[in-house]
Amino acid sequence: MSAPSSSSVAEARQALGRRLREIRKDSGLTARALAALNGWHESKCSRIEHGRTAPSDADIRAWARHCGAHEQTADLIATAHAVDGMYVEWKRLERGGLKHVQVSVAPLFERTRRFRMYQSWVVPGLLQTPAYTRAVLATVASLREGPGDIDAAVDVRMERQRVLHSGGHRFAMLVEEWVLRTVIGDSAVTTEQLGHLIDVASLPSVSLGIIPMGTPRGAGWPVESFTMYDDHQVNVELVAAHLTVTQPREVKEYARAFTELSAGAVYGAAARSLIRAAIDALG
Repeated sequence: MSAPSSSSVAEARQALGRRLREIRKDSGLTARALAALNGWHESKCSRIEHGRTAPSDADIRAWARHCGAHEQTADLIATAHAVDGMYVEWKRLERGGLKHVQVSVAPLFERTRRFRMYQSWVVPGLLQTPAYTRAVLATVASLREGPGDIDAAVDVRMERQRVLHSGGHRFAMLVEEWVLRTVIGDSAVTTEQLGHLIDVASLPSVSLGIIPMGTPRGAGWPVESFTMYDDHQVNVELVAAHLTVTQPREVKEYARAFTELSAGAVYGAAARSLIRAAIDALG
């Protein structure tokens, strides 16, 4: 199982570079000749084709024009924009406020029918209590020195949880046991959250698996937290950024990772037992 990382962005940029190289070769131009036609340094074509430099819209237009590939310009630019949008720094994403981040994903949640969520950091957002969410977002705002619209963001996230009850949606949740043992806010907040986790796991639409500590790990190695939206998109939570994956081959890798992680989880009564043990440990 490959660990999720920003390497997906590099691979996508390299794929765009290979496509541009094929267009250039089909035109009969050498990299040096194309650079001369555009007034570029002779190494620029090589850097773009190997994914080391991201081409601007103007670069792509010039490339397509000189290579006689006008009809591909719009698609190439759209691909380049998609690559740029895959990796977004949290500070940039949260510039409009924490509420804005929560609101922005609402359409994605509404149209998704099958959710697969793996959390190695905190309880999944759809299963959080207001107090737990507030504690998580307060920490986020403090660490990233972002806007302090925490209450508004909490309200939006709580409203989003109605998808758990709206029908037509299915939720497969995987949580590492150490998440249950991590005190968020304080003991009272975490105890309430764990009790709520037991309740919400009984919903017909929810399958909750807990991966026990101490279980020998084979292919299902712990990775960064991620959410799969049907088989179309994966959002990955990195320390400094938010990664969006949409390439079918890479989405399949996450699906395989989720299946491998699921194999090490316990469900039903065994999962509830782990949650109750975590509650007892809080005293």
